Amino acid sequence: MNLTQESPGFESGLSESLYRELNAFAEQIGSPSGLAILGAAPVELKVRSVVDLATLREFLEGYLKEILKCLELPVIRLSCHHAGRCQTRELIALDELLANKPILNPFATVSQKVGLAQLRALRPLRDDRVVRRYLEAAERGEARAWHTVVYGLMMSVYSLPLRQGLIHYGTQTLRGFLVSAGTSLDLPERQLEELHEQLCSRLPGLVEIVLTGEPVFA
Repeated sequence: MNLTQESPGFESGLSESLYRELNAFAEQIGSPSGLAILGAAPVELKVRSVVDLATLREFLEGYLKEILKCLELPVIRLSCHHAGRCQTRELIALDELLANKPILNPFATVSQKVGLAQLRALRPLRDDRVVRRYLEAAERGEARAWHTVVYGLMMSVYSLPLRQGLIHYGTQTLRGFLVSAGTSLDLPERQLEELHEQLCSRLPGLVEIVLTGEPVFA
């Protein structure tokens, strides 16, 4: 399957290796290991079964509305905000707050596994106090390293543009879901590419809502 990997580009200062790293990080939540959540989605996203393009679309529409817009993008924004101001305590509090969101339960194992691995990859940045303290808290079990919190931290560490980073996250996460679904359900690539394009066309509007609203989430 060859879903387009194009997404709104970052400023030229972003290295190719870091760009690939961000792509892979965002896509992992929709990777084959994460695809199991389709059958265990919470009530807000529940479909009878994800067996075809229609039921996949239904799931992803719910994901956009209930999780990406209301939780993931606002969390990334807040994480980037706290990290940029060296607010480690606030960052860890944000991490812990996500554990009280039942809608995220089916995503928790994959999210925290991916997030912790990426956070450990930042270990060489020993001079970054926020990275060091957040990693120490995660390894002590005092933080969970949700992938969205870590993604926001990465954006701050590498001074990535917030609007572009949020759109990029949504684009690549949707791509991860669709690539996995295409493999698992044997769906036509053309239809998946069209669905990806349709869903991604809504991302700039969602991001604008997140950026212009209060920095909190429902």
